[in-house]
Amino acid sequence: MKQTSTDILIAGGGVAGLTAAAAFGTAGFDVTIVDPTPPVTTSDAEGSDLRTTAFLQPAQQFLEAAGLWTRLAPYATQLQVMRIVDIGTDAHVTRDFNAADISDKPFGWNLPNWLLRREMVTRLADLPNVDFRPDIGFARMLARRDAAIVTLSDNSQLAAKLVIGADGRGSAVRQSTGIGVKTMRYGQKAVTFAVTHDAPHDNVSTEIHRSGGPFTLVPLPDHDGRPCSAVVWMEHGAEVSRLAALGEHAFEAAANDRSALLYGPLKLASRRSVWPIISQFAHDLTAPRTALVAEAAHVMPPIGAQGLNMSLRDLSCLLELAVAQPDQLGAPAMLDTYTRKRHPDIKLRITGIDALNRASIAGSPTMQALRAKGIEALYGVTPVRRTLMQMGLGAG
Repeated sequence: MKQTSTDILIAGGGVAGLTAAAAFGTAGFDVTIVDPTPPVTTSDAEGSDLRTTAFLQPAQQFLEAAGLWTRLAPYATQLQVMRIVDIGTDAHVTRDFNAADISDKPFGWNLPNWLLRREMVTRLADLPNVDFRPDIGFARMLARRDAAIVTLSDNSQLAAKLVIGADGRGSAVRQSTGIGVKTMRYGQKAVTFAVTHDAPHDNVSTEIHRSGGPFTLVPLPDHDGRPCSAVVWMEHGAEVSRLAALGEHAFEAAANDRSALLYGPLKLASRRSVWPIISQFAHDLTAPRTALVAEAAHVMPPIGAQGLNMSLRDLSCLLELAVAQPDQLGAPAMLDTYTRKRHPDIKLRITGIDALNRASIAGSPTMQALRAKGIEALYGVTPVRRTLMQMGLGAG
């Protein structure tokens, strides 16, 4: 069997894997990226990912260095204000966290996931040292002293100094190394969709809390001349299944009730997708010649735009270590440093998002009142508010 070699083998052609390939390829490494499923790069195709991703400030800088941001910027919608609204009690609580308090830039920029894949695949085609192989998956590997011998689903083999597992929460790379995971289930699902509405969003991302989980509207470009937002509606699993099965008008009525008409009447502008909500944390981030990133390493509920932005912090850390000592790519010292740098941040943020989600689920009047008081208290102390915003961007 013919065996080729590469500096880095990336398993996973989602947004994190494609970003990794662009970043390491732009830095000059030879990269092979595989995924058993070709990326869907149009909004109306079967299997299209209709969710959106909010890239926070540090993520935007990483995308720029990878040669991606110039492609993405024309389609990005700024997120200037993060608004939290609690309607779980008679006295509604609304608090705005404005990026102007800590920066001259917005908190971040929102883009559709299918569009991200389209632009990222185009970027990889411009990099001669990146070999993208859709329709081919990771099968197994054998880690040796100087490289990992990876067998792919087409029975081809290649030797890689570093294998990056970016292949999702059921990661085949993680399973092949024997790394286990800790999983927390909430009995929740999320239904995602886009809506148009009467009120302009004014670049405000609004997270509405009542019970079951947050109802979040994230700004998108206008659709058919009307203000438009992406929605992530988290609820108990059975309720999401019921909502997803409703006809269009009945679903819109339910969404309007849940949003308290804060944006005026909502009208569907896309089909609906359903996603399970869990928290998950790999017991280890590395194995011989292997590093786990993104959802192969950590999964969390979609609160505070932390998921993919944490993933890009994983990649930024790995890239910094690889560029500093390219002759140590995939060596034990490099992987140990990656674990030491990333593990505390991942654990802190998973714990924090888990707590926020459990508070959001709360249905009893007492717990809802405590949640509302907590929002008021955090907002009311200026140094605390600014620290929370800086932490949300990835500082500290």
